[in-house]
Amino acid sequence: MAHALSPAILREYDIRGTTGRNLGAADAVAIGRSFATRVRQAGGTRIAVGRDGRLSSPELEAALVAGLAAGGVDVVRIGIGPTPMLYYAEATLEVDAGVHVTGSHNPRDDNGFKMVLGHRSFYGADIVDLARIAAAGDWSDGAGTVTDVAICEAYVGRLLAGYAGGTFRIGWDCGNGAAGPAVERLVAQLPGEHHLLYADVDGRFPNHHPDPTEEANLADLKALVRDRGLDFGIAFDGDGDRIGAVDGEGRVLWGDQLLSLLIVPVLAELRGATVVADVKTSQFVFDRIAELGGTPVMGATGHSLMKEAMLAHDAPIAGELSGHIFFGAGANGGWYGFDDALYAAVQLIRAVHLSGRSLTQLRSAMPPLVNTPDLRFPVDPARKFAVIDEVRARLEARGVAVVAIDGVRVTTPAGWWLLRASNTQDVLTARAEAGDQAALDALLAAIDAELAASGVARD
Repeated sequence: MAHALSPAILREYDIRGTTGRNLGAADAVAIGRSFATRVRQAGGTRIAVGRDGRLSSPELEAALVAGLAAGGVDVVRIGIGPTPMLYYAEATLEVDAGVHVTGSHNPRDDNGFKMVLGHRSFYGADIVDLARIAAAGDWSDGAGTVTDVAICEAYVGRLLAGYAGGTFRIGWDCGNGAAGPAVERLVAQLPGEHHLLYADVDGRFPNHHPDPTEEANLADLKALVRDRGLDFGIAFDGDGDRIGAVDGEGRVLWGDQLLSLLIVPVLAELRGATVVADVKTSQFVFDRIAELGGTPVMGATGHSLMKEAMLAHDAPIAGELSGHIFFGAGANGGWYGFDDALYAAVQLIRAVHLSGRSLTQLRSAMPPLVNTPDLRFPVDPARKFAVIDEVRARLEARGVAVVAIDGVRVTTPAGWWLLRASNTQDVLTARAEAGDQAALDALLAAIDAELAASGVARD
């Protein structure tokens, strides 16, 4: 029977909604049937499926698996784990595709599906096509088998392959997310001293929400590092594909700052290689890439688009302000295109060790820039992209140079500012960076003026 998916859950890079409101078991069955159809059309017969620890994930995963099997594909269930473990399964098991049931860093009642087909991201027009297939009920039929495979041990072994880090005292905050069990296995095999917070998987997220891009969520990690005198701390989001970190003084290192450290050993080994960073990234990172002999490329925000940009530029490493770090085939034996926060953590330890300095010293050596976090503010969904188009048109009409890869990024003598539409939420996001607070305030005023001209208030 045909099933119409709510347009509200059809995101550009995955499918994501709120359980009990616009996402339920019937949707998961239809998504499974539709994805099985696409996989079979591509000549595939076998799919890996994993899930995170949200309260709704068992029901959605069971419904998804039922839909996949009814569509005539065999399913390999890998159980609870971070999304990168699903990517690893898709890359190493004899499967043709993969689906992870996860709400990522979204609120606890949200959930969704991240998909891979033929080692490439499944997004954009592919998501639209899934909805078309579901609405038409144009599904393949069959009776696929379902098997369970334990892959966490092999995944952690891959994280450690080629590890050459030093001995540090580190705090780890898993936020009760899906990365917890894998992190426990990982730190048991790492040298040094390791202190874990909230490694038990609990979809209620009783301690704090697992999103390291929000500084308030790092308070417990900062306290742990301070109270125990640790070298630094590492945090993960709900599905383990975003990394956050704090140094020994409790200062946050955002995703672009972490990228500036991780590129050093990569570019030492692969001279002249391309590094892709998203439009939210600090200018100092692009300058640092060039200083180290690499080729900087600015890319659109979004994990699927970043993976495609890596392929297009044969880049061994890429990163986003959000803490998605991608390692390509040449980066210390990395696998192509995985945005894996656990692997990034291992590589961060290695990078700090190879630097001969502490993470605190490395953080202190970064330029003393003043910048905003990733500012987010609600907008009418029907106006989200139109506002960006209006701002760009006005700027270009005034002769302002605009980087329009993803939203609008404007560089001035005082710094730069960015305004873009979120890929995953009905919000606009803004970011600005300058040499001092007065210059930053002027950049924010420029953003406010453009928004006001389109009838939107930032506050």
